[in-house]
Amino acid sequence: MRIVFFGTPEAAVTCLDGLLRAGFTVPLVITQPSRPAGRGLKPADSAVKRYSFERGILVLEPEKIRRDEAVVESVRAAAPDVGVVVAYGQIMPASIIYLPPRKTLNVHFSLLPRYRGAAPVQWAILNGESETGVSIMELNEKMDEGDVLAQVRTDIGPEEDVVELEKRLAAMGAELLVDTLGRMDSLERRPQDHSLATYAPRLKKEDALIIWTSGAVDVDRRVRAFAGQPGAYTFFRGLRLIVWKGRVPGTAVSAGIAPGTIVDVGREGLSVACGDGRAYLISGLQAEGRKRMDAWAFSQGARIRIGEVLAGYSSST
Repeated sequence: MRIVFFGTPEAAVTCLDGLLRAGFTVPLVITQPSRPAGRGLKPADSAVKRYSFERGILVLEPEKIRRDEAVVESVRAAAPDVGVVVAYGQIMPASIIYLPPRKTLNVHFSLLPRYRGAAPVQWAILNGESETGVSIMELNEKMDEGDVLAQVRTDIGPEEDVVELEKRLAAMGAELLVDTLGRMDSLERRPQDHSLATYAPRLKKEDALIIWTSGAVDVDRRVRAFAGQPGAYTFFRGLRLIVWKGRVPGTAVSAGIAPGTIVDVGREGLSVACGDGRAYLISGLQAEGRKRMDAWAFSQGARIRIGEVLAGYSSST
């Protein structure tokens, strides 16, 4: 079976690798254009592009796929039996969706119709879901509304962050995709119940700001949901401080202590008061302009004192 593959991040690489290992032929890959990244803002190729180049697969990077007729002709020339989309990042045009004889499948990291949209894994963690999964659906011209061919469920670990969960879902998705492609002709296509739909729109950098007046569990969910880029953040001594890792130890905070106040400094990290009277323990962080590090090591270098405050804004703004 010949497949044209559409995808961009590392999670998509896992599915593409699964297809190749299973013996499918992928003559063409389409991914997002290289984007500025890092401190030098040099153009960085997508994970899918790097993987495909190493294997000699033709790669196209249309800026706007819906307006690029040349891409349609390239897909036609590749003569695919089916298209596969995994976290591509652009809305697909009908001219490509319906071009392959078996149309186009989408691997979506949620239990559709829940969490349609660009950030289903992050929103599942933010909303405190205990379960999520992977759906294989037939793509149509609407946002994640196509018929579902297959689904698999999994629990979300109580301390699992978005990077860890997405990696697991990608592996599950690769296995489910290969199985689905092998049984396409016998699978029942299940229409989604649109009345049960929920949405997971793309999150912005400002959404990663930690609000210490919220509860400790809410703070933990935000840290776990933004554990990939850009990272949940707060401000300390007027500078941005990214919180990469932490947990809710169940420690109560004395009455009258303002949210955001550092109530303890120890080898396990920094304990910070939250709005529900409990503490959140920061164990891994990154100060502005520096590398990620252990919170205890940072506290020693910065000479952090109990009673100092982490803020939801910069004192310079």
